[in-house]
Amino acid sequence: MSESEDGTRVEWREWGPEAFAEASERDVPVLVAVAAEWSESCRAMDERTYAEPRIAANVNDDFVPVRVDADRRPRVRERYNMGGFPSTVFVTPEGEHIAGATFLEPEGFRQVLQRVRETWDEKGEDAGSVPRALAGGEPPAAPVTGDVERLVAGQLGDQYDEEHAGWGTSEKFPLPETLSFALKRDRERALRTLDAVRRHLADDDGGFFRFAHARDWSDPQAEKTLSVNASLLAAFAHAYLHTGEDEYLDAADGVVDYLTGTLWTGEAFAASETPDGRIDETAYADGNALAAEALLTLASYTDDDRARRYAERTLDYLGEELVDGATVRHSAGEDAPTGLLADRARVVGAFAAAAQVLDPDYLDTARTVADAAIDDLQDATGAFTDGPQTGAGLLDQPLRPVDDTAAMADALVDLHHLTGDDRYLDSARDAVSAFAGAAERMGVQVAGYATAAARVADSPLVVRVADDPGSDLHRAALRMADHEKVVAADADGDPGTAWLETDEGATDVVDSPAALAELVADSR
Repeated sequence: MSESEDGTRVEWREWGPEAFAEASERDVPVLVAVAAEWSESCRAMDERTYAEPRIAANVNDDFVPVRVDADRRPRVRERYNMGGFPSTVFVTPEGEHIAGATFLEPEGFRQVLQRVRETWDEKGEDAGSVPRALAGGEPPAAPVTGDVERLVAGQLGDQYDEEHAGWGTSEKFPLPETLSFALKRDRERALRTLDAVRRHLADDDGGFFRFAHARDWSDPQAEKTLSVNASLLAAFAHAYLHTGEDEYLDAADGVVDYLTGTLWTGEAFAASETPDGRIDETAYADGNALAAEALLTLASYTDDDRARRYAERTLDYLGEELVDGATVRHSAGEDAPTGLLADRARVVGAFAAAAQVLDPDYLDTARTVADAAIDDLQDATGAFTDGPQTGAGLLDQPLRPVDDTAAMADALVDLHHLTGDDRYLDSARDAVSAFAGAAERMGVQVAGYATAAARVADSPLVVRVADDPGSDLHRAALRMADHEKVVAADADGDPGTAWLETDEGATDVVDSPAALAELVADSR
């Protein structure tokens, strides 16, 4: 229990079937309060609303109050997220939505309590409904073509803020995956946005805030999370790869300073930091895998030994503590959920990256986890569901998240080119195809999906190196200016040579970094 949660007068229950059974027995709704450890708004609602004695008494008497940590239970978060944290959701004993909001001051909360009580008294269980994303129906499938990449790339200009940089006209989020997508397709706008992120969202310790409240990037929300910082580390590293400009390398180095100096727990990376400097030291599988991959990205472009060492230590932690064969645990502890799509996708991506940068032996873990995810989570639509369809509330309803499906598809493309196994490409194509019918309605926020679609529709640059990881030829392959490439080290071939694998077959071999650079340039 968090300090602010403990300070309220609400008799919080743990998420689970017992709370919903109690609500059914008492014939009352459930109040699901989804909070994040890093959120100032969550603490403010605890201090101003839930700590108010009369409100707490009303909640305790007329509802079953359930507190959920948004990071610890991501499947609950995605089903009951009202668009921000805290999410304040009133549901039936079956878990169906009655009403919801985000932050509520005491007076507003009293009004909502009254309306929910009246609705429940009038309609009972019929007051609830299942959100559209869970209400059945299949995603809008279509064949995978270059149209997905083209349509989303077009939105990079249409949705761009030419005055202040970034995408959108109100709050400004850094959108790291959009930045990485844009670096290959609209580099000038990507770099302008990275410059704005660097100027306005960077903290003194090298870390980056989650977002800014104003269109001009002012008034930043001063919490920092591992996922945002790891993703921005990768984006700044990619920018350095493409431009050679030290300002982007300096920004990436600053993020490494923050990750290793503030979020490192001694074993892995902590999840987040609040504006007042409190650290949630929980090490989550998806966030740590994302950090390991980002650190490997920087190390592959620069020979940064610190980034490499922390990537290796993080991979060791994942392999020893959270990954057991095909099973991926969300965090340490027996009650942590297992089998989540986000965890599996990021672990596959991290270990596939390690196979390219460090040692091909890392492929074994990537393949084991990927095989299980395909078998367990990819359904008849081709999309991946977010985890095992079991649990209280609406956890038994399938949810097919576009972002996590795209992350898995992207990692599967790597696996296909690293292993030669067509199963991975077929699975990636099916996953991307499941949503391709909605490409015309997609915005820049789903650029990660567009990246995966582009790599499925047209093979990425694939460099095979018949040399040991760390050799001059291997390091040169990693530095080719295309961050969506695949590099296979220790490939079968004449020792000390490299070549490109194309749709038409293998190119001629080369035996020097300069010749490899020329070969790549000629192939474009």
